[in-house]
Amino acid sequence: MNKDIQKPSPMDAALKFVNQYFPDCQAALLAGSVVRAEATETSDLDIVIFDNSIQTSYRESFIEFGWPIEAFIHNLKSYKYIFDLDYKNARPSMQRMILEGIVLKDTNVLANLKLEAKKILEQGPEEWTEETITIKRYFLTDTLEDFIGNRDRAEGICIAGTLANLLHEFVLRTNRKWIGSSKWMMRALKQFDAHFASSFAEAFDTYYKDDNKTKVIDLTDSVLAAHGGRFFAGFTHGRNNNN
Repeated sequence: MNKDIQKPSPMDAALKFVNQYFPDCQAALLAGSVVRAEATETSDLDIVIFDNSIQTSYRESFIEFGWPIEAFIHNLKSYKYIFDLDYKNARPSMQRMILEGIVLKDTNVLANLKLEAKKILEQGPEEWTEETITIKRYFLTDTLEDFIGNRDRAEGICIAGTLANLLHEFVLRTNRKWIGSSKWMMRALKQFDAHFASSFAEAFDTYYKDDNKTKVIDLTDSVLAAHGGRFFAGFTHGRNNNN
């Protein structure tokens, strides 16, 4: 491959991709980091396709037109299953792609899809029940205690990753906000509370750099304090009350 040949723009590459692979689709969108002006040198193109000739939703990866491409293919009914799944997991990636996506092709179906996605994103995830909060509080406490007591650096790194994920989930879901995974954990926290997100990043950065657990422990305790503090003794789940 000649490196001097300039690859096409994201929009041009996406249009070529749709015309080559899904010429008869009802709609197509270019989504992801390139449309949010957050692309890096390793970013791919996220392309959402609506094609009623396919039976079920699927995902496929390509390298075409100088770009790595992730295609998310649906028909005009199968996407609803993905919407429901993302809603239940409180990670609305499909809804975000549709709402933010730049139109590549449309046969008068995208306006309603974008409206549907917008309504879901604005209403937020399901509110956690008190029972769910209690269960999550227990597991967050249990992981925090593991983190505090651990003396093996390699294990501590792994525990810290689990703790960060549980903590971000607890903060966001108890405030009825969407959660994320990987880089979207920080993005979701920043959207909710930039100050807390900064404290979160600083606490775990300090641990990873200096092996100092104090800030992580204090931050986790401050979050738990709003719901009664650490919780371990007396926790029960799945017990038959008739016994």
